[in-house]
Amino acid sequence: MFLLSEENGVNPIFPFRDILFEKDIIKNIMVKKVQKILSYFAIFDPAEEGGYNVFFPDFPGCVTFGGNFEEAKKKAKEVLELWLEELISRKQKIPAKTARPIIDEIRVALPQKTF
Repeated sequence: MFLLSEENGVNPIFPFRDILFEKDIIKNIMVKKVQKILSYFAIFDPAEEGGYNVFFPDFPGCVTFGGNFEEAKKKAKEVLELWLEELISRKQKIPAKTARPIIDEIRVALPQKTF
């Protein structure tokens, strides 16, 4: 027979304290593993040589390239994650996502002499 006693490492007044304590530890571990998910706009610009150049309006200088759209998207995610890690390591502010960029075609007429 097991007696609830301090000799057995159990608090006889509140024997489930240790179980609740372990539950709190597990809860804290689970909370710490939750990650904040951010999203930013990426511009995929078709390259003359094929593939796509990728840049982020919210992160000037953060650029990459992919031989096709799928590769460009994968590399864009990788480079943005690295960029954010670097900002965090330098204790710099992570910018908020700006408004969705608007991309439109602008038609212009050239004087007759240019063509």
